[in-house]
Amino acid sequence: MISRIWYGYTTADNADSYQTIVTDEVIPDILAMKIPGFEKIELFRRDRDTEVEFITIMWFRDIDSIRAFTGEDFELSHVPPRAREVLSRFDERAQHYDILLAENAADETG
Repeated sequence: MISRIWYGYTTADNADSYQTIVTDEVIPDILAMKIPGFEKIELFRRDRDTEVEFITIMWFRDIDSIRAFTGEDFELSHVPPRAREVLSRFDERAQHYDILLAENAADETG
């Protein structure tokens, strides 16, 4: 399993707009692609001193699954035009990590 991690930043004034674009448009569009090997997507938000930071984490079965989403240059960021309009800056390239361990508290018995 591979995690694709991407950071984007907005002004405080644009944060709610960006969050709405991602949750109402970007994520549904990604889900509609029915990408083989795509497992899930998570969105995180954190207020910083002068900006708002967003992190998107996507879970994929393997690099081929990521390429099915992005194309051959699998590190290239996927940032639709409407999202770009409200971001003040963002990672041009996503980072990828092998997931070594993923456990849920509910998985524990006893």
